[in-house]
Amino acid sequence: MPYCKFTLSKAVDDFQLTIVEGDPFLPEVPPVNPSSLLKDTLKETLPWAIAVSSEKARSEGIINPVLLEVKRQLKGQISVFSGEEFNVQPEVELTGYVDFLISRSPEQLFIKAPAVVLVEAKKEDLKPALGQCLAEMVAAQRFNQQKQQPISTIYGTVTSGTVWRFLQLEGQTVTIDLTDYPLPPVEQILGKLVWMVQNG
Repeated sequence: MPYCKFTLSKAVDDFQLTIVEGDPFLPEVPPVNPSSLLKDTLKETLPWAIAVSSEKARSEGIINPVLLEVKRQLKGQISVFSGEEFNVQPEVELTGYVDFLISRSPEQLFIKAPAVVLVEAKKEDLKPALGQCLAEMVAAQRFNQQKQQPISTIYGTVTSGTVWRFLQLEGQTVTIDLTDYPLPPVEQILGKLVWMVQNG
């Protein structure tokens, strides 16, 4: 069963997770000023992606440029994958394609541990995608363990491009920030993503 079949309750039940919901879990993270390249890109693509409003348009026009800016801000020392197959444990249904995955390895030809941030793109309603994102985060946690590069925290975000919601997985505890963060402005989203990549 691919990741997209996971509901939040199924992911929690299957992987014996505990949910903490509510308040933001990130510290006060300073905003990150975007490069002129991202500013110019979003000036052109943001209205287009909102008007077309398909998941693909939002992924291509908003989410991917923002994630590539995170790579730019971190001097290319991370990798960003889009639409990559991520089969980790078929026996527990952790298989399928991820919308976006960020690894702390600069290797870009294949996913190399540690995988630290999973990004699930959705057209509108974010809630149904929480289970899918959480299953992908569990897969990343297990992938890192398999590769002998475990990290304490895996982060996830479910986003329409213009709204971002964040998740955190530590051990068997998943924390869901029920705040929806808007884009624009992009500075706050960039700050959070850069912090998550550096501190996962």
